Amino acid sequence: MKSGSDIHILIVDDVSENIQVAMNILKEESYTFSFASDGQEALDLISSNDFDLILLDIMMPKISGFEVCLSIREIEHTKETPVIFLTAKTDADSVAKGFDVGGTDYIIKPFHANELLARVRTHLELSGTKKELKKYAEHVENKAKLQAIRLSKEIEENQCEMIYILMEVMESTSDETGQHIKRVAETCKLLAQKTSYLSEEEVNTIFLASPMHDIGKISIPEDILHKPGKLSEDEMTVMKTHAEKGALLLKNSKRRLTASASIIAHQHHEKWDGSGYPRGLKGEEIHIFGRIVAIADVFDALTHKRQYKDAWSIDNAISYISDQSGTHFDPALVKIFMDNLPEFLEIIRK
Repeated sequence: MKSGSDIHILIVDDVSENIQVAMNILKEESYTFSFASDGQEALDLISSNDFDLILLDIMMPKISGFEVCLSIREIEHTKETPVIFLTAKTDADSVAKGFDVGGTDYIIKPFHANELLARVRTHLELSGTKKELKKYAEHVENKAKLQAIRLSKEIEENQCEMIYILMEVMESTSDETGQHIKRVAETCKLLAQKTSYLSEEEVNTIFLASPMHDIGKISIPEDILHKPGKLSEDEMTVMKTHAEKGALLLKNSKRRLTASASIIAHQHHEKWDGSGYPRGLKGEEIHIFGRIVAIADVFDALTHKRQYKDAWSIDNAISYISDQSGTHFDPALVKIFMDNLPEFLEIIRK
């Protein structure tokens, strides 16, 4: 808390003798002073200085003390500055108006030295304590926010870890690998970052939720899931149910990640031209998360070996993505993919 010469007091009075009397009394405490002889001069000083307390006469020409006080309360850095009115008016209406316009206290002229010293000291101490409490409250609030962010991040990291464990268990029942879901997640994140319309939170959501895109496969019979050759028409019909079943597994959650994962599981096999499954959605009817995962999942699947196929060359996989622009894939996303191809290739080579 400030003391002595660190405390800056503004005295405003159109009678210079009153200013001098106040200064003579208060200099016992070694305060620093500024003074003004009218309201406008006071406001000019206040706009460019930080005062710890203002002693303000009420009856002044041009602008009254009441009007000056109202203006003080509208200036950001003086909203909380204590204002003590100096007045010869002792009627109840004047006193009440002083408090109504934002005054902190009032002192009757002529001054009594002990009263002036005591009132000024009291309000400086109260103001100082208030500032310290406000600073402490802001510190506590900021600390609480940082703790909440840290805890939220830890929870999200734990969720992410559990997601990957769950997905690796699920992938171990098929011919895919845990690395597939990690590459798909990183590809989705990069593609989402390159758009101009997804927020940082949305980018993070798709990164964390996309690993669950094929969770519905846990409901597919092993003889179909593990079949080394091409699936029959009936078997493919069963395989396609994994999109619907994945969405059903996740749909009742109110948590952001799980709700987003439900959308992704349901829509990542939809196609831009409406020929996909399970609902035949078309164009922007498909959620942006589903459109992004569609590209990431197909590109990674093409460039890596599976039980039923060998890995495609990177050039052939790139050509496929390009050729399917506007049919299978969102053309705007394909353009982003092509424009930033070296970064996507770094991910699929991991």
